[in-house]
Amino acid sequence: DDIDVEVDGGTIKKVRHACRLGSSKIMGHERMLNPMIRRNGELVAASFQEAYDRAAQILLAANKPLLYGWACTSCEAQKKGILLAEEVGGIIDSTATVCHGPSVIGIEEKGLPGATLGQVKNRADTIVFWGCNPAEAHPRHSMRYSSNSSGRFTPRGREGRKIVVVDVRETRTVKNADKFLRINPGSDYEVISALRLLVAGKGESIPEEVGGVLKADLVDLANLLKSARFGALFFGLGITHSRGRYKNIDNALSLVTELNQHCKFVIMPMRGHYNVGGIGQTLAWSSGYPMSVDYTRGAPYFNPGETAACDLLARRDSDAALVIAADPAASFPRPLVEALAEIPVIQIDPFENPTTLLSDVVIPCAIAGVEVEGTAYRMDGLALRLRKMVDSSLPSDEEILTHILESVHRQRGSMSPKEA
Repeated sequence: DDIDVEVDGGTIKKVRHACRLGSSKIMGHERMLNPMIRRNGELVAASFQEAYDRAAQILLAANKPLLYGWACTSCEAQKKGILLAEEVGGIIDSTATVCHGPSVIGIEEKGLPGATLGQVKNRADTIVFWGCNPAEAHPRHSMRYSSNSSGRFTPRGREGRKIVVVDVRETRTVKNADKFLRINPGSDYEVISALRLLVAGKGESIPEEVGGVLKADLVDLANLLKSARFGALFFGLGITHSRGRYKNIDNALSLVTELNQHCKFVIMPMRGHYNVGGIGQTLAWSSGYPMSVDYTRGAPYFNPGETAACDLLARRDSDAALVIAADPAASFPRPLVEALAEIPVIQIDPFENPTTLLSDVVIPCAIAGVEVEGTAYRMDGLALRLRKMVDSSLPSDEEILTHILESVHRQRGSMSPKEA
């Protein structure tokens, strides 16, 4: 809400106050302007209607299509995607399954003693960054909402806060910390368990070293956390992807719950893509499940480890894919990318990326939050309205999915009962 954008002739010329990541998203780069369909092994130009019809044909012909991505588009488009998944009997999954999926599962088990970023800014005097590096991954986080921000009850800003970083290596975030605990890789669960014992006053059973950290340092950290007026623990992929996975999150949630016996403490995952929280919210209130929702049975079914995108591709259990607002070819393990290359792929994206190279239908779109209005959820679960900065001649994700859905209805209506 403090970003200034200069527009000249319908083109964004300059962005002020955004971080380098935000500026690059707003400024964009070379765009895809025309739809493409693969014919005789080559991607060739096509009309939008041809692309919509071919996409619908691929989805209708598949027994178990995968609709993956959704983290960098609006909630309005996500709602259309859920309708499309229901209509074609597919599985809809988000990028959360390869980042904060373990967080979602841990929160389902224990609940979330959370807060808004505004509460952290205005009240937190103790902040812990565990397994995350906001200095590089979320550059404005510290100035706007956490360690360096000044709030109503935190007028001294950084001077009035204690900052702790727990990680396996020294990151740029450590340079702004009062205390740094370097732990052994994969030891998050043990270290959290030791802190829980110390908070509960049962430190006599803890060995002299846990996860590469001396007991004395753990005692100091436990006392620091217990003495907070308002504490906040932010955690990232360093804890969700180390040994223990969702049980690490389960344990961290229990630690925060126990700290609330001594002070006020909250916990929050450091989400990545700007609306990855939105697809979780939209799926949850539409189907009852936050990710990896299987509609092949005619009703929503959820079983991480079975219905997640990576599991489907690893088993060669999906025979078509629609990829939107994501680039799995650049982020999935090589065997899964090879599996993706073996099936028909539909891509909806503003920019060419590695997934484009293996796609059979490519549909360019306008950029949500820059060229299209919409709704997105911040990492703390607060819904925000995305404003449009410039106009675009390209359709939005929502419009593209609406046209594909209409083509699905039209083609299904022309099928014989046996084909349908």
